[in-house]
Amino acid sequence: MSQIGKDLLQDCSTQSEFCFSLRCAECGEVWKSRAIRFSRAGVTPPSEGKRVIFDTLYKREKDEALLRAAEEVGKAFNHCPICHRMVCDHCFLVCDELDMCVACARHLQEHGELVAECTEGGTG
Repeated sequence: MSQIGKDLLQDCSTQSEFCFSLRCAECGEVWKSRAIRFSRAGVTPPSEGKRVIFDTLYKREKDEALLRAAEEVGKAFNHCPICHRMVCDHCFLVCDELDMCVACARHLQEHGELVAECTEGGTG
């Protein structure tokens, strides 16, 4: 599906690794990105100058990990065009005219196939 805005991801990073999460607005299931280890994890900077360099590297690597997580989550989450919530593939329907979350489909009496079922048993 489409790429998710990186501002929607929750930061679960530590000093040693970068990780991000997103909670499905419908079922509450939490998705977590693959953890990426900081290249200088466990290394104590020997000087103030090295600490500044390590801090800058940490920020750069974290930004890169966030971009990867945003791409990764886009394969498991969808934006409902009706209620504008982010929902997982188990809570999003492929419908005839407009794909939407299961709550909106229920409310609008629409029917469709769950994205998770389409991707699990399909050719994708």
